[in-house]
Amino acid sequence: MKKLIAAAVATSVSAIAMADISITGSLKTNYTHTDYQSTNVDDSDKFSTEGDLRIKGKSGDTSVVMNFGNIDSASGDNAQTMTAEDVYVVTKIGDVNIKMGNYDNGNNELRASSRNTRFNATTELGGFKLSYLNGNGDDKQNDEVGISTSLGGVSVGYTAKDGGETIKASTSVGGVNVKYTGLPSDTANSDRQYIEVATTFGGVGVKFGKAEAEADKAIDGDTWMGDFEDASGAYKLSNGQDVTAVELSTSMAGNKIAFRNVNIDDVATEDTSFNKVIVTRPLASGATLEVTYTDLDDDGSTTTDSETLDIELAVKF
Repeated sequence: MKKLIAAAVATSVSAIAMADISITGSLKTNYTHTDYQSTNVDDSDKFSTEGDLRIKGKSGDTSVVMNFGNIDSASGDNAQTMTAEDVYVVTKIGDVNIKMGNYDNGNNELRASSRNTRFNATTELGGFKLSYLNGNGDDKQNDEVGISTSLGGVSVGYTAKDGGETIKASTSVGGVNVKYTGLPSDTANSDRQYIEVATTFGGVGVKFGKAEAEADKAIDGDTWMGDFEDASGAYKLSNGQDVTAVELSTSMAGNKIAFRNVNIDDVATEDTSFNKVIVTRPLASGATLEVTYTDLDDDGSTTTDSETLDIELAVKF
């Protein structure tokens, strides 16, 4: 009987290995205290969790990825429902890389991400990377055609798409990294652009970023500059508002320490600024502790000025 059990276990382990399946994920839990300066707004204490699970199966040059999310909860909310957020296949047909299925295209400093069913094909030809993407519905990404390459140490990319274009360029000169992203639009007064400069002086990282939007378009990304995706984020921007951010970062006694100053302006009576101090420390247990202090000053409201302390415990596996 013992031999039979051992054989069954060995067979199952062998089957798992042959299937080449990996499971990874992350979970973070936060305690957030917000102290509002206005006496008309009650201070708040909030506990929240956010989890993700990623399953990847591989067979030769083909991989299937399933990302599960929505494993979240907040104070007063006990409902947790795991949902499949991304389900897609990555494969090759000759020299062409294919990615097809439902997946998120990721945030950048100018626009929020969107999740949709897409088909993406890429290949390389004579030092140029060529791409084609088609998305469903109101994804605003139907028939995107892109080309990118490196010219004299500058990485450049251009994408033509429904309703506009995407222009990207990045380089490093003398230890200074420079990045540019432009989103010209076919709609009047709706262009957006972002420029970033980053370097290091004496062990201190210095990063500067500026995102600009014309009068009929809003910046709605979620990056180091801030969470501008929706009203539940740090701050929802109006059309035409620009964002300027500076970050200083260093390491001290095993901690990563960052200071950020962000200013939002160019719309009368709606100027906003916030300062953040972020201390991150890996723990011996394998988790990461992050403590963030935020001081928010909002000219457009008398009820949102606040000081916030957020304590986060996060783990990846």
